[in-house]
Amino acid sequence: MDNQMKIEFEKSKTGDKEERFQAYQTILKATDQKVDWAYEVWDQLLEDLSHKDNHQRSRAAQYLANLAKNDPDMRMMKDFSKLWEVTKDEKFVTARHSLQSIWKVGIAGTPQQEMVMEYMVDRFENGTEAKNYTLIRNDIMQNMKNIYDYSNDETIKQTALNLIETVDDQKYRKKYMNIWK
Repeated sequence: MDNQMKIEFEKSKTGDKEERFQAYQTILKATDQKVDWAYEVWDQLLEDLSHKDNHQRSRAAQYLANLAKNDPDMRMMKDFSKLWEVTKDEKFVTARHSLQSIWKVGIAGTPQQEMVMEYMVDRFENGTEAKNYTLIRNDIMQNMKNIYDYSNDETIKQTALNLIETVDDQKYRKKYMNIWK
């Protein structure tokens, strides 16, 4: 990792609000591509998933999700449950931002895709007691659509359509179906 990227990670934690946001944008842009330094920050990001500052938890989750494609050792397979926990954060905005980035883990490879799908299906089916569960379900559907758009795996689309069929409320059924149109 070059010095500038190290500085960006530091700014994303310690800078003023504008510096943190700019660093966040820079890191997300960098991690949208393949990088060779994922493991240099991996353990710290895992630690930051439980940071006292919800912004740090959210950023760590998003960075890790982006870095999943740079994981030849497949660490994400054992670390995913820690990342998934942030999608249930006490701060809904943190949970939601984390959940909305989780699809990026699913495009890292077939085992990752199967794991992410398993977690999302379970949450869709069993998460109706959660506050704002209809928004969570919407994000899950969008994640599935993003993975499908990347992989063209028809089983993902069929899984999503099957889940939508289980929704009793016609308003939400229609909303989720619109994602797949």
